[in-house]
Amino acid sequence: MQTQCHLSVLIHEQAKKYGSRPALTFRNFGSLQWKMVSWDQFSMRVKQVSNALLNLGLKPQDRIAVFSQNCIQYLYTDFGAYGVRVISIPFYATSSEQQIQYMVQDGGVKVIFVGEQEQYDKAHRIFALCPTLERIVVFDQSVRISTHDPNALYFSDFIKLGEKLPRQPEVEKLWSEASMDDICNILYTSGTTGDSKGVMLSYKQYDAALRSNAKCVPVTDKDRIIDFLPFTHIFERGWAYLGLSVGAQLIINTYPKEIQQSMRQTHPTSMSAVPRFWEKVYIAVKKKIEESNPVERKLFHYALSVGRKHNIEYLSRGRRPPLTLRMEYAAVNKSVLSLVRKQLGLEHPNIFPTAGATVSPEVEEFIHSIGIFMIVGYGLTESLATVSCDRKGEPYTIGSVGRPLDGIEIKIGENNEILLKGPTITKGYFHREELNAKVFDPDGFFHTGDAGYLRDGELYLEERIKDLFKTSNGKYIAPQSLEAKLLVDKYIDQIAVIADKRKFVSALIVPEFRELEEYAHDNGIPFETREDLCANEKINNLIRERTETLQQQLASYEQIKRFTLIAHHFSMENGELTNTLKLKRNVINKNFKDVIDKMYEE
Repeated sequence: MQTQCHLSVLIHEQAKKYGSRPALTFRNFGSLQWKMVSWDQFSMRVKQVSNALLNLGLKPQDRIAVFSQNCIQYLYTDFGAYGVRVISIPFYATSSEQQIQYMVQDGGVKVIFVGEQEQYDKAHRIFALCPTLERIVVFDQSVRISTHDPNALYFSDFIKLGEKLPRQPEVEKLWSEASMDDICNILYTSGTTGDSKGVMLSYKQYDAALRSNAKCVPVTDKDRIIDFLPFTHIFERGWAYLGLSVGAQLIINTYPKEIQQSMRQTHPTSMSAVPRFWEKVYIAVKKKIEESNPVERKLFHYALSVGRKHNIEYLSRGRRPPLTLRMEYAAVNKSVLSLVRKQLGLEHPNIFPTAGATVSPEVEEFIHSIGIFMIVGYGLTESLATVSCDRKGEPYTIGSVGRPLDGIEIKIGENNEILLKGPTITKGYFHREELNAKVFDPDGFFHTGDAGYLRDGELYLEERIKDLFKTSNGKYIAPQSLEAKLLVDKYIDQIAVIADKRKFVSALIVPEFRELEEYAHDNGIPFETREDLCANEKINNLIRERTETLQQQLASYEQIKRFTLIAHHFSMENGELTNTLKLKRNVINKNFKDVIDKMYEE
């Protein structure tokens, strides 16, 4: 049963309900040992943070920032801030100095909480340039604080300021004064174009989102939810808070690259993810099957076909599978499919929400077929995550992004733009009155910039309106859909489709070098560097054959005619990716101008 209350007191209400039951599973920075914190301990630490913030002089609606990867201190800080009506602004742990300086100045941040050495060093360097900034609080005890930094302290010393709850009567008074209209967070969008904008999220939005999600997302206090995406991402933040509101246990994964290892160690039942995670699972399972003996390969393909028939052809369409199919599925599920899930650490899978980019229908179908219920959805920071999603136990269509949540009104506007209205939609961007006037129409609908359509109650996405490419021949190309189609190939790690104002479609492809190097060794292709691999004719022919196969169903004008293999990954350091790993196409076009122009030479 969901606990419905103001976020300022949620953890304390849950502590009354669950007491010594596990609330959080986590590892300390740099440690391999998983530890557990109870609801009572969680509540006490949050109270201490609230008291410490008051002792640092924070007032209602003052602003702090959290510049860290996921960790237990992150949750303590956020909920401690909510308890004294302080606004928390999350920064991605990978943000550059320039980005955090901009956000600290724009948000008027007074205290910045940082994770590890890299985040501390950046915060220390921009401190003098940000007049509102008063303190740096460091989560990781192993961070070396500069000897010339009187403004920094470790989180352990910060906690001592509130350890004995010296200001608790004032904290409780602030709980009673907490308003649903208060701003809870300001989330700066990572921005594929231009400066990031601070999306204001109120407690009222969170309250509406948590209530409406609880009606359609079957997560309970029996679930163990692993946090893979950063808490800065509204999808993970909303999902984590939903889990806390129903008493689920959160497993905090600090290092994203260790997620599969963490899953095998902690055995979660649920996790939110972006499609790329499941694409890599799909590629890895396919590779393992390809390398197995003929009997095992045949058995797996048989099990997969039974899983597809049971879970896609029947359950996804709201039909009850016949008895013979149910028995057949039970047998292959126990003997084959459960072993695949066990390799992922998912012995007892519940639901796996997925959003943030286009989900390849091939991958979505595969994940359902192996017995993992992927809930595909759609949302934005501005809508406090979910706008629509699949429902477990109800019909859903592969390729859709589910049915709208209760309370959200969707209208399809000019150019098929998705327009939104409802209690989960932001009131606007922080200090951006001019922009706010543009994104809301006279009827109060928010303009998402995404194109889509409704059919039989389900929402389907087309390309973002500004991301649609128009070739010089007047044909429209949807780059994200094409990229998603090709990313299922085991030899492709990153791809940027080029087509805007060009005669035909081309692409920059970053190979999956481990796979490519293995292929080169097996086929006697000599190379010393990645550049050698990318320039090799046999390697280029391999990629060409595989991409042509994946594009067979596309119209000729939609297909990639030429590509260039790139020896280095697109990166945030070079400005080519946002913090959420979306392509910054204008930067890629600029950084690779010569390479792109060469593909269009006659």
